[in-house]
Amino acid sequence: MSQLRSLFVTQVYQASLAGERGFSEFNAELEAACLMMAEEDAAGRAWCRQNAYGGYTSYASLDDLPTRVSAFGLLKKKLDRHASVYAKALHLDLGAGRLRLDSLWVNVLKPGAAHSGHIHPHSALSGTVYVATPPGASALKLEDPRLPLMMAAPPRMGDAPEDARSFVYLQPEAGTILMWESWLRHEVPANQAKSRRISISFNYAWA
Repeated sequence: MSQLRSLFVTQVYQASLAGERGFSEFNAELEAACLMMAEEDAAGRAWCRQNAYGGYTSYASLDDLPTRVSAFGLLKKKLDRHASVYAKALHLDLGAGRLRLDSLWVNVLKPGAAHSGHIHPHSALSGTVYVATPPGASALKLEDPRLPLMMAAPPRMGDAPEDARSFVYLQPEAGTILMWESWLRHEVPANQAKSRRISISFNYAWA
């Protein structure tokens, strides 16, 4: 008799704000705020030019969005609730500490632009909430964290189930929240949409 046991499973959290009352108006506020940042944040635009970022991000220029714009402040409250649910599902033992949103930033990705593979060091949980996902907008590409250790392992079959693949692509819609543990490597492939893909990313620290 034989059996398979699923061990060390990578749990990715997915939820949506789209079903909430007043979502359309709230999402429109978020989009307007993101585009306002892209227009007014000269330091952020300069960083994007210097680092060949295809569009705009406030990642390196603004660290106070929840207090700067009321829509971001309301978004923080919503994300705090989702992070708490996710932490419980992960069975995280936070001890005397807590999860604290310590960074929140805007991403406006132009057509054809991408964001190469990376992790979020010094954070516990990371994620993105999606504001505008026009047809052809990039998915989120997640990488099996064991991949660098597989060495001579054969590739997976093309029809392998999602939990057996080396890469998984999650296609968000406006209002989608995706959250993962910060060590999980991820990337954004080239934006095939004809207009901007807008999202808001965040990190939670354990403190």
